[in-house]
Amino acid sequence: MSSNLKIACVMVGLPARGKTYISQKVCRYLTWLGIKTKVFNVGNYRRHLHGAHLPHTFFDPHNSLGEQQRREAAAAALGDMIRWFNEDQGIVAIYDATNSTKERRSWLCDRLGQEDVQVLFIESICQDESLILANIKEVKLSSPDYVDMDPDEAAVDFRARIDHYQEQYETITEQELTYIKLINVGSQNIINQIQGYLESRIVYYLMNLHIAPRKIYFSRHGESQYNLLGKIGGDSNLSERGRLYASKLPGLINSHLGDQQHLAVWTSTMKRTIETSELLNYPKLQWKALDELDAGVCDGMTYEEIEQKYPEDFANRDEDKFNYRYRGGESYADVVLRLEPVIMELERHENILIIGHQAILRCIYAYFMNYKHEELPYIKIPLHTVIELTPKAYGCEEKRYKVDIDAVDTHRPKMKRSNSSVRKLQLPAVGSSGEIVRDPMSPIIPISPKLFPKANNSTKSSSLTKLELGDTYFQS
Repeated sequence: MSSNLKIACVMVGLPARGKTYISQKVCRYLTWLGIKTKVFNVGNYRRHLHGAHLPHTFFDPHNSLGEQQRREAAAAALGDMIRWFNEDQGIVAIYDATNSTKERRSWLCDRLGQEDVQVLFIESICQDESLILANIKEVKLSSPDYVDMDPDEAAVDFRARIDHYQEQYETITEQELTYIKLINVGSQNIINQIQGYLESRIVYYLMNLHIAPRKIYFSRHGESQYNLLGKIGGDSNLSERGRLYASKLPGLINSHLGDQQHLAVWTSTMKRTIETSELLNYPKLQWKALDELDAGVCDGMTYEEIEQKYPEDFANRDEDKFNYRYRGGESYADVVLRLEPVIMELERHENILIIGHQAILRCIYAYFMNYKHEELPYIKIPLHTVIELTPKAYGCEEKRYKVDIDAVDTHRPKMKRSNSSVRKLQLPAVGSSGEIVRDPMSPIIPISPKLFPKANNSTKSSSLTKLELGDTYFQS
């Protein structure tokens, strides 16, 4: 998939302000939507070129050798980023560094402008000392810069490094730039010159982020009557073992996960998820968007029945299961698109337990764990198991809690087929069960820069609010 749209999200901010956390979150979000995105972390280039265990004096602005070597790392990262745009047809790159002076930002704008790359600056300003301390402990003291170093000594060194950056730090005041300022990530946002559909989507996502510690729990509904019969879709009730799981779930929450006083429970509108949640004494919310993938004409059928009725279509489905859409129903790509409002709400809330369906939880799990589209439809989300995710700067920590109640295994691995058995994908025949609805690896959302052409007035500040961005661009 090729596109003439190229956007560089350039991070700005002092160390320990959550820049890497934000970079990784934006990358995972856009990748989940099928937009080719990559993070270029200047710190990694600096460690590769000049070593990891450098004292804080290396970052002193008066250290001319250190300044020269840091510029080399910045230039190397920028060079790789430009090559990635031009050679790999990248769409969004995230340049993760402090970029804390007007001179550095001007250099980036000039160089990227020569390559016809749009630049969106993302400045993270943190004035909450407790958040800064937590970030130092969680991220920086476990980073490659401080491996095998005494934690107290590392904290002193890193504090000194922050002081060096603080000495020359210049917050963004250049009104000709496109930027968003995130103040204490979630408490206040300032935006300027946001132009274009994709830039607006990135900004809207950033405005929903927070960095407060929280946990996200997933559980499929208890085993259903349709699970026992091997049928897909439908709106069946729980089986006897499924009801037993629903009775055990509150105890699992209390004994294994702790007493989460601020936990909220989300379910779909289907009976099997609602029945599973009945004994949980927490606030509950039903989401139509969490309903299972619509199997269209195949709803209520077994896979054996589908294979018998639509043999060629069934055989080709695994060639691109993510984009395969059941006739009259949905594809995994369709589900990702309808789940985006759920993801936005997940990012805004604290502790959440989602009781959902296999395809739905695969899509949400893939967002947090950064799975590729071709891998997503084969993620194992077993019945009678609670999955706990704890978001961190570089990803999510995962734990699984299995309840000792038997259930059928509904996971279907990707078929292994010889080249001779693969049929060429063609337009669907009359009476087929579905079709491949887009080219593999193409973005799920439209990204054309022509949707919103650049304004001529370069000094006009954007006045779009969070509400207006949501109403204008993001209705589902």
